[in-house]
Amino acid sequence: MKSHNISAGRVYDREALRRQVHEWRRAGERITLANGCFDLLHVGHVRFLRAAADVADRLIVAINDDASVRALKGDGRPLMPAAERAEIVAAVAGVDAAVIFPEPDVAALLRELRPDFQAKGTDYTAESLPASEREAVAACGGRVVIVGDPKNHSASDLIRAARRAGSEIAGGGR
Repeated sequence: MKSHNISAGRVYDREALRRQVHEWRRAGERITLANGCFDLLHVGHVRFLRAAADVADRLIVAINDDASVRALKGDGRPLMPAAERAEIVAAVAGVDAAVIFPEPDVAALLRELRPDFQAKGTDYTAESLPASEREAVAACGGRVVIVGDPKNHSASDLIRAARRAGSEIAGGGR
């Protein structure tokens, strides 16, 4: 029986990713870094990642660790541990690498990896990007790109709807 590797990318620790980025740069490849919680992967995430992958030769996706997701989204989140979220994101076509980061924003990783582009979703503008990220991208000579479809998909909304539906079922549909 044939073994299939469904993962289009890999989950790296930071040191291994730095080495991989060095190899990609040596090959003349340009790099985009995207980031997020990716707590419940949905079509908006997939469209964002596809668009981010189209920006350069390689796409790295930085995944918020569990503590930072809790800080950003509140109690009860994340639904899945960071390692599982990273594995799922790494399996999306066009994603070359995934890495988990514990910081409150991705500025430190931007400074470490020095991507050519930082991809942000359409819920951001160049002005609303966290200042620390904007400064880190500028310091490494990179550029922020806004990609993906309009932000009308939300993991938080999906989770609320699923919890409501579960409550209705448990309560007999009342």
